[in-house]
Amino acid sequence: MQKSDGMNYAPVGKPSPVVKPGEFPFAAVALDHGHINGQCRGLTEAGGELKYVYDPDPAKVERFCATFPGVKPLGSVDEVLAQPEIKLVASAAIPCDRGPLGLRVMDAGKDYFTDKAPFTTLEQLAAARKKVAETGRKYAVYYAERIHTECGVRAGQLIAEGAIGRVVQVLGMGPHRSNPKTRPDWFWDPARNGGILCDIGSHQFEQFLTFSGATDATVVRSAVANYHHKDHAQFQDWGEANLLGNNGSTNYIRLDWLNPQGLRTWGDGRTFILGTGGYMELRKYLNVGAELEGDHLFLVDDKGEHHLKCHGEVGFPFFGQLILDCLNRTENAMTQEHAFKAAELCLIAQEAAVRIE
Repeated sequence: MQKSDGMNYAPVGKPSPVVKPGEFPFAAVALDHGHINGQCRGLTEAGGELKYVYDPDPAKVERFCATFPGVKPLGSVDEVLAQPEIKLVASAAIPCDRGPLGLRVMDAGKDYFTDKAPFTTLEQLAAARKKVAETGRKYAVYYAERIHTECGVRAGQLIAEGAIGRVVQVLGMGPHRSNPKTRPDWFWDPARNGGILCDIGSHQFEQFLTFSGATDATVVRSAVANYHHKDHAQFQDWGEANLLGNNGSTNYIRLDWLNPQGLRTWGDGRTFILGTGGYMELRKYLNVGAELEGDHLFLVDDKGEHHLKCHGEVGFPFFGQLILDCLNRTENAMTQEHAFKAAELCLIAQEAAVRIE
């Protein structure tokens, strides 16, 4: 699996079907971001059957079909939505288009699974909340930095078991490589990608809510800047935010598109979790200066220092849980309110951000 380009990073897990063949047919539309491969791979490994795909770009469809042999291309979004057997539509549209597309999918009686960030405005979020209430359909979000990293999954399990006591702070760092020559026009436009705190910040806010147990938070401070990419004046290549959770926990995040070429992966994503009985560090994509293999979890508690190598040991239960949630109308993978709250926080932080010049 290549790690040089985060846009096309798609983890491979062990097949763990939760349904029989044909019980969960789904489709993919809008292949604007490479995360669609991770979304669909996770669902197929959990037993989902990827039946149809649509994108207006034939080259993207051709590459997608090479990755997922057997999927049938269709001629429009409407044609996909007209397929009665399809239970869920996965999508990685341009961020500003994700909310409106979700409304169409839910109106068609399908559940929706979008790449993060799920919205670029608070108005889109409000419309989705209303549509979920009207239709009873799901608006699921691919917050991959937790649900599609094995150290992220294991950290959640350990916290639930009380391994570090009460979580009082989550510190998240999300450095990314910009790879300017490979990026589409929308990548540089905050009006289309939502800005850095909305786009890649959505990962961090979701992790804070999960690991801390907070169900809401206040944005204490947020800021953005463009330090390096001066040929794209509106672009934001750095951002930070502080949050205070409604349970007293705190959060600090720092994001950037400044990852140096010398690093062997697209970003050295890390999360630090402080509890009353210990602390953890997650090194998600590599161990700098050592293993290229990622998913390292470092745990320090009263019993000592522990290095847990999670790669290939934990799996990605979110996808099987999501399939069963869609079939049984349950909320075990992620509650709808949790998915929406993470999105709300990143939108509020983005809107309130001070621009550093």
